[in-house]
Amino acid sequence: MAGRRYRTAIVGAGGIAVAHVRALQGLAHRADLVAVADVDLGRARTFAERWDVPHAYDGVAELLDVQRLDLVHLCTPPEHHTPLALQCLRAGATVLVEKPPTLSLAEFDVLVAAEATSIAHVATVFQHRFGSAANRLRRMTAAGVLGRPLLATCATQWYRDDDYFAAPWRGTWESEGGGPTMGHGIHQFDLLLSILGPWRELTALAARQARPTDTEDVSMALVTFDNGALASVVNSVVSPRQTSTLRFDFENATVELEHLYGYDDRDWTLTPAPGHDALLAQWAAGADNVPSGHAAQFSAVFDALDRDEAPPVTTTDARRTMDFVASLYASAFIGDRVRSGLIGPDSPFATRMDGIGAPWKEPSIS
Repeated sequence: MAGRRYRTAIVGAGGIAVAHVRALQGLAHRADLVAVADVDLGRARTFAERWDVPHAYDGVAELLDVQRLDLVHLCTPPEHHTPLALQCLRAGATVLVEKPPTLSLAEFDVLVAAEATSIAHVATVFQHRFGSAANRLRRMTAAGVLGRPLLATCATQWYRDDDYFAAPWRGTWESEGGGPTMGHGIHQFDLLLSILGPWRELTALAARQARPTDTEDVSMALVTFDNGALASVVNSVVSPRQTSTLRFDFENATVELEHLYGYDDRDWTLTPAPGHDALLAQWAAGADNVPSGHAAQFSAVFDALDRDEAPPVTTTDARRTMDFVASLYASAFIGDRVRSGLIGPDSPFATRMDGIGAPWKEPSIS
C-alpha cells in the first residue's frame, strides 16, 4: 500500500553506513531506522548516539529476534554479506546488500536459492543506476531514438594509497573478493551493463602494479554485447588524477558522463550526430536532476516494496554483473576470451574470483 512506513536497520557501523543513514534520514517519511548492529557493540552504540538510532546490538541474531524488520541494510565487509543475508531472509526481512554482494558467483547463487524460499528479497546497492540522467538514457536507448549503440568506454581511475589497504580485509581475495574490479569499478561497469544490456564475451587483463595487495590494482576488459556494441572497461586504484567516465557512441549521438563518486544531470552531455539536433531538446526535456546515490536507490526500493515487488537491483540484475566480474578475472588469469555464462559451478572461478590463482601469487613452500 502506498505510503507505508518501513522498519529498517543497519548492520555494520563503518564508513559506508554513514551514507546509508544520511539517505534514510532524508527519507524519514518512508522509513524508521530503529536499530544498528555491529560486532563491536561500542561502535554500534557510538553510531546510534551520533545518528539518533534507538537501539544498538552486537549481533544480527538478537537484532532480528527483538526487532520486527522490513528491511536490513548490510554495510559490513564483503566476507560477511552472505551469512548475514541468509539470516535476514530466514527471518523474513528483505536485505539490501552493499557491493560487492558476495565474494563469488557460488555464494551469490546461494542467496538466489535462499531468496526463492523466503517471503523476503535480496537487492544489491548499485546506486549509480538511479540518477535521473541514467534513467533517461535507458529510456531513450530502449525507445531507439539514439539509434544502435556502437561503441562505449567505461573507466574508473581512482587513487588509493598503501595506507588505505592497511585495513586487514582490504586487498585480499578471502575477505574483499577482489581488487578495484570488485570494489571500485563495479559501480561504473554495472551502470554500463544496465544501459547496454546483456554482454556476450570479453577479453581481459589484470595486474598488480603498485599496491601491497593480494588482488589486482588494475584491470582492463574488451567486451562485446548481444546488441553488437563494443566496449572497453578500465578499473584502477593507482591513478593520481581520479575520474569516473562513461561514453556511449550511438548512431545518432554521443552521450558522455564524467564525475568521481556520484553525478547529477550537469555531469552528462549529449552531442548529436549531424542531422539529429532534435535529440538535444529530447534530452533536456527529461532533466529532473535527481543525483545518483543511496537516497535515489532507497527511494526506488521503497517504491517497489509499496507495490509488493522485488526491489531493485534484483538478484537477476546483480548476477549479470557478478558474472562479468568472474569472467573478467577468468579471462585475465587464463589468458583467453570468456563468454557470458561460461563460469559454471565446476569452474574454479565460481567459488573464488582468483580461480586458479593470480599470476603474481608467490608459490607456497611445502
